[in-house]
Amino acid sequence: MARPNPTPGCRRGGLLLVKRPSPAPAAEVSVPSPVLHWQTLQNARGKFLQFQPFDEAYVTRLQSGDFRTQEHFSSYFGALIKIKLGSRLSSREAIEDLRQETFTRFFAALHAGKIFQPDRLGPYVNSICNNVLLEYYRSSARSSSLEDEEENKLPASDFDLVETLRAKEREKKVKEILEGLSERDRRLLREVFLEERDKDEVCRDFGIDREYLRVLLHRAKQAFKSAYLRNTGDNPPDYSPA
Repeated sequence: MARPNPTPGCRRGGLLLVKRPSPAPAAEVSVPSPVLHWQTLQNARGKFLQFQPFDEAYVTRLQSGDFRTQEHFSSYFGALIKIKLGSRLSSREAIEDLRQETFTRFFAALHAGKIFQPDRLGPYVNSICNNVLLEYYRSSARSSSLEDEEENKLPASDFDLVETLRAKEREKKVKEILEGLSERDRRLLREVFLEERDKDEVCRDFGIDREYLRVLLHRAKQAFKSAYLRNTGDNPPDYSPA
């Protein structure tokens, strides 16, 4: 009958010392380190906001309406956004409006399930803030442009409304009287005096020379003057000589 192998060891003073194998070390389970977010405070050298990890559990609590988590989120990111906007805007009202708009858009995205990387919550909020700020810049630029445009449209302080209305009325009356003249007289007066065309071009169109153009213009002016007097009882607008 075979004897079992003796346990390796040695005898000392009647005692058998047995050397047992050391237990294998327990396998180490690596726990991923949370992503920490921090931000330096402006004008406060050596001071920092507290490190803050963001993970899926934090986003879940935020989404479920956990009061302490929402309070922490508003306080933490409210400070960061205020620092960011305060370095770019001078109006306290604008800073607060943009901060609230950033929070509004974030919570809308949160409840719509659009937060896909909880560990990058900080950059996500920052990107929303950037978009809100850019929209504010564009809106301010458009408002300034519209204000300048409206200001340019305003009449000067010496603007004479009555005289302007009279001038418009005379212009309307002139057009009506021109329509009542012969086609040749109407064309001559419109092209020479209203459109201010080059007289040599007018001569080529009518097949006449400059001297005869003077004669025709004189006749057209006389016809217009007679018609104007009949319709208004006033002298017509003055014309420059042809």
